[in-house]
Amino acid sequence: MTGTPGTPGTPGTEFDYVIVGGGTAGSVIASRLTENPDVTVAVIEGGPSDIDREDVLTLRKWLGLLGGDLDYEYTTTEQPRGNSHILHSRAKVLGGCSSHNTLISFKPLPSDWDEWEEAGAKGWNAQAMDPYFGKLRNNIVRVAKKDQNQIATDWVEAAKTALDVPEVVGFNDQPFDEGVGFFDLSYHPENNKRSSASVAYLHPHMEAGDRPNLHLFLETWAYRLELDGTTARGVHVRTKDGEEKLLSARREVLVCAGAVDTPRLLMHSGIGPKKDLEALGMECVLDLPGVGENLIDHPESVIVWETNGPIPDNSAMDSDAGLFVKRDPDHKGPDLMFHFYQIPFTDNPERLGYERPEHGVSMTPNIPKSRARGRLYLTSADPEVKPALDFKYFEDEGDYDGQTLVDGIKLARKVAEAEPFKKWLKREVFPGPEVTEDAEISELVRKAAHTVYHPAGTCRMGAANDELAVVSPDLTVRGLDGIRIADASVFPTMPAVNPMIGVLMVGEKCADLLTGSDVR
Repeated sequence: MTGTPGTPGTPGTEFDYVIVGGGTAGSVIASRLTENPDVTVAVIEGGPSDIDREDVLTLRKWLGLLGGDLDYEYTTTEQPRGNSHILHSRAKVLGGCSSHNTLISFKPLPSDWDEWEEAGAKGWNAQAMDPYFGKLRNNIVRVAKKDQNQIATDWVEAAKTALDVPEVVGFNDQPFDEGVGFFDLSYHPENNKRSSASVAYLHPHMEAGDRPNLHLFLETWAYRLELDGTTARGVHVRTKDGEEKLLSARREVLVCAGAVDTPRLLMHSGIGPKKDLEALGMECVLDLPGVGENLIDHPESVIVWETNGPIPDNSAMDSDAGLFVKRDPDHKGPDLMFHFYQIPFTDNPERLGYERPEHGVSMTPNIPKSRARGRLYLTSADPEVKPALDFKYFEDEGDYDGQTLVDGIKLARKVAEAEPFKKWLKREVFPGPEVTEDAEISELVRKAAHTVYHPAGTCRMGAANDELAVVSPDLTVRGLDGIRIADASVFPTMPAVNPMIGVLMVGEKCADLLTGSDVR
């Protein structure tokens, strides 16, 4: 394997496959393709390697990465009914967001995959996708007993009692509608190290040097696709030293840059909504109106309590347990989720004038199937200028999303009244016990709303008659040859659960589509 441009052993500029993004899906695809020694693969990654980066590899240090030098730090446009101050962290490091997040690991529910097929993603139903979970190389295990601290354990017991939901020991063992318990994580409990996409799929070969056909271009930014008519031939990149070059693909270009940077790259290559591109003085090579549309997320808010004193220090990553409930009996899967934070998560309440308690815990009501649909668009022809992200939070017709948060606060308060969790709590800090009316709760929790960093859907997969579909079920870009997309941007709809495992499975499926393998 060769390294970053400008270092000894720098590779050439022509490869069988060029992958844009060494993140969650890109790491999987690069590893799988280079199992064939006769196939050469270049991986373009905007950030550095994560090897020997303790700040990255130690899972419990994840909060310190947000807003740091490994964060692209995308912001939102003005959100009239939500919070306009959300920082959408996207990771700038090998492994992508799996090197940056909490590594909560849920196999998407069968209803999630079946929903995709119903939306036009033929061949992506639950039965077809289930085998890919078994192929994953990540070390997916339940939060270890030593990391299950007492307040989280007591919270699980209280939720069971207060809400009459079962305790789940192993969320990936079988599908569920409701339940509370400690998460499965992709980590190594013995040393709290990540089992990210890069750790699981690339590190073994980087350390052994046994994949001379795998070429990593680190700290290298892809800013435009090379197109020959309607065929993708390569990727124009810029190194950290400012050198520009073209990396050519003999077979295919694979775009795995995520739900923000994948549509951004397409649009700066002239692929996207014609009227928008031409309004910025850009040539439109292919009018694909769906590029940047269907921006979806898992919005959430927070309720914070001050505790009577310090809480136990043992934890995997300070948000080790979660709760799912199903309010609507006709809904497929859970329709309200909570993460339980063993810290006072007060970033947004503080902006509203609330004080962070010295010791505290939080629950985050989260919308598994948000009905808001936003869009991502360019504001400049300069590829250096970040795109605009308009999530249209809480602008859904009927206010389903806003009501979900209100219901969440009410359920969280029920949990806080139940032992053995109640004995830990001194007072409710946010929204505050005096805030009881639905309209008042809604306004406050929407202003303090946040993201779980799950943007998706901006190059959605769909059927041939879907005018806003960007990729076909084989992940090829409609109207182009020699290019596929494999990342969260292809999601037609959002899984009810944290989507990282879904992205890894998209990577595994893409590798099979390229190699002709069959997991069944």
